[in-house]
Amino acid sequence: MNKLLLLVMSMAASASFAASAPNNDSVAYKHATQQAEAAYKTAKAACDGQSGTAKDVCVETAKVARASSEAQAAMQYRNDKKSMQKAQTEVADANYNLGKARCAAMTGSDKSSCLDTAKANHVAAVNDAKEGRRMADTRQTGIDCSTMTGGDKLACESRSKSAQARDSMADTMITTKVKTELLAEPSLKSLDVNVETTNGTVMLSGFVPSQAEVDKAVDVARNVKGVNKVQSSLRIK
Repeated sequence: MNKLLLLVMSMAASASFAASAPNNDSVAYKHATQQAEAAYKTAKAACDGQSGTAKDVCVETAKVARASSEAQAAMQYRNDKKSMQKAQTEVADANYNLGKARCAAMTGSDKSSCLDTAKANHVAAVNDAKEGRRMADTRQTGIDCSTMTGGDKLACESRSKSAQARDSMADTMITTKVKTELLAEPSLKSLDVNVETTNGTVMLSGFVPSQAEVDKAVDVARNVKGVNKVQSSLRIK
């Protein structure tokens, strides 16, 4: 992948992380989304030197970066249930389109399997967004907010929502970074690698041509900042 694209994507993510705590600053939110859009346009232009599937994957990767940056902005500057669900769903949609682009170069049963996996991952991600929206009100590590009353309960629920939103978006960004690094690694020829992240643990699945590529994919994922552990179920085809 074009190194300029990787740099632009990194800049977009950094711009969206400018604030360390959620707030309702609409001006800052607008500024962050404008930066994400500008970074996307630059990244998309950087894809013009490629063609075919490689170009499609490049463009869709830039869209994933934009959606992830906008989701981070929503978390930091809005952080309400509706905004978070919408942002996470848009990230899921962008990842689905990227998955389909990666499947395009395949044929026969491999392509069908790839598309089925992309679809299943999309459905799961959208459901996760909905589930997070429903459960965020009453979940906080080690504490059951439902047993509290009055101001204590409201404060607990607020902390719970903020913590879960941060964790969810952090995992989303790790997934995006791992996918980007896998695409950028020249020794990895297969596009059929699926990435999921839960609490900093990255799970790799799919098919690769050799054990060397299995090892390389795991190594690439392990070296992404924020990754605590890598679990691989990659198979050699």
